[in-house]
Amino acid sequence: MEKQISARVELNDYANRVLGIIKIKYGLKDKSEALNKFIELYGEAFMEKEVKEDYVKEVIATVKDHYKKYSDEKMSLEELDKLCEA
Repeated sequence: MEKQISARVELNDYANRVLGIIKIKYGLKDKSEALNKFIELYGEAFMEKEVKEDYVKEVIATVKDHYKKYSDEKMSLEELDKLCEA
């Protein structure tokens, strides 16, 4: 189960009405659940959700494989600058 954090919030009238509509639309029991639902629906536009451990392991393995294959190849600062300007 996800860690729950308690927070006291002050809502303007519009935000309160939006949460009320979300609560009704999704059959939620309170505005706290409505706020969580809203964030679940639109939060990724601002921040990615946590990645799964398997994905992190896959990325690390890919980087290690790449390093093993190309570790002896070096790039000069001039080459790096030229590459970054593209």
